[in-house]
Amino acid sequence: MATFKRFEDDDIVISTDKSFTSTWTNNVNNLTAIYTSSTQANWSTATSSAQFYLDVYNADPLISSSAEVQFSVSYGNVNGSGSINFTNNTGSFGYSATKDIYSQYRSLVFGGDETQQFTFNTVTPNDIYVINVERARYKQSLKPGSLNLVLSASDGGGNLFLTDDSVTTSGSATITPVGRQFNIVSGSSGVMQGTDLGQTNSGSYGLYYPDAGFAILNPSALDLASTDGGIALGTQRNPTTPSGTNTDQNNERLYLNISGAGNFIVDSEEAISSQYFFARVKNRDFNYTSNPSYIDNEGNLRFTSMIDDPTTYITTIGLYNDNNDLIAVAKLSQPLTKDFTKEALIKVKLDY
Repeated sequence: MATFKRFEDDDIVISTDKSFTSTWTNNVNNLTAIYTSSTQANWSTATSSAQFYLDVYNADPLISSSAEVQFSVSYGNVNGSGSINFTNNTGSFGYSATKDIYSQYRSLVFGGDETQQFTFNTVTPNDIYVINVERARYKQSLKPGSLNLVLSASDGGGNLFLTDDSVTTSGSATITPVGRQFNIVSGSSGVMQGTDLGQTNSGSYGLYYPDAGFAILNPSALDLASTDGGIALGTQRNPTTPSGTNTDQNNERLYLNISGAGNFIVDSEEAISSQYFFARVKNRDFNYTSNPSYIDNEGNLRFTSMIDDPTTYITTIGLYNDNNDLIAVAKLSQPLTKDFTKEALIKVKLDY
């Protein structure tokens, strides 16, 4: 009996499927209630963490021990406006947390080009808002077409419903150093409402990077009054001239607009590759056993019925490399009877 049987090329098949889950903790689909930590939300100094980002939780971290960070919100400004300068020395004005945030995401998206600025459908503002999903919340990437973010209007008007345009554009994403880039538009579940990316004079609402887990929002479009399609944040930021003392806390203002609406959905996706091995057992194969209990001390079969009419039971498939090292084991749900009158095809699946 042959102990090993080599797989042929047509015995091995590779396929890739995608798995989708909700992004938020405990597989919650819609994040309706969000919280910040009063400990982290401290803007007292130029280097306070809140000057750079504001962590957002699924529960009050001061009350619940199970509270976990879901995403963070940041504000960036190419000129450094909106946060305290690191120092007040001549030549250092404008170097602040908001400038660092803008430079960080510019470097990620544009691959280190320090002159490039974010452009939203031909409009290039001096600043950006950032929503960055906590890396532990999603698998391989965020799922295009699943983004449903609602922002409440600060002027008391109607809510703004945002999504990416991945379904509308049918996969025509722009490829960047951090992966695919889609526009953030008015609509739901990847479908743009109407035909315009955003506002004519203010640009699209933002850019979505599902492979990197973050979204860049366009303050110029959000600054419009709710009657014009924005959420009225215009009086709460100074995007043009670095002030050195301006602590607008813009990331908190965006947080309040997200919290006020109570509707944030985005799914996670993961590509799972599967390798199928088809173990083909011919009628002449594996009819005898090498189990030592079947042989006596003189090398004779203990069971004479095995001489002319052998019967074995297949319970396990072992996968070996070329050095005969066992690298994987597959167990059958029940023993499979094997003799000279029977053949079998056993499919072994490896996921990775």
